[in-house]
Amino acid sequence: MSSRFLISLSLLVATALAACHKQEQAQNFSTEQPRGGAVVTSALTPGLGQSRVTTDARAAAYYNNSQAVTEGKRLYRAYNCSGCHSNGGGGMGPALMDDQWIYGGRLEQIHQTLVEGRPNGMPAWGGKIPDEQLWQISAYVRSMSLPETIARNGEDTPSQSPAPVPIEVQNDPGWTRPKDTTNPFGTTLTGPGS
Repeated sequence: MSSRFLISLSLLVATALAACHKQEQAQNFSTEQPRGGAVVTSALTPGLGQSRVTTDARAAAYYNNSQAVTEGKRLYRAYNCSGCHSNGGGGMGPALMDDQWIYGGRLEQIHQTLVEGRPNGMPAWGGKIPDEQLWQISAYVRSMSLPETIARNGEDTPSQSPAPVPIEVQNDPGWTRPKDTTNPFGTTLTGPGS
């Protein structure tokens, strides 16, 4: 055999082995949502058949976590969330820089919105985006409406210098029953610990 043939053959084998290794790495990237903990059963209408207080122990890691907020900002751009929500000021999707949270403003509730989606346009990202990234995006989204974030930004740079989400935000009950309603909104929380 010629040396040219042996060199070509060895390069081909090395390239094939490298490609196989890359494919194995790509397959290890899981988008599966973790199981366990309480599962909040929610309705497509705010409050109807939905828990008024959503708790999830996983949220604790994202409070007072500036790294999670910064990574969430990067992911918000990478997944083109600004296509609907602009830089938090709203557009086709609702504004994220005000104090109006249709499905609740706690990290758990924002995460749940990202996982399940909502009617009239919000897609469900659960199972498509890794859960940790959904939590990071939740932290960034919640940080947009914080007075600290708004104070850090000029009019031309909304939500570009996000503040970490303080733990006190978890005391916000999130969604509350509208005034003067006659609908008997109930709480449904199922799963371990409920």
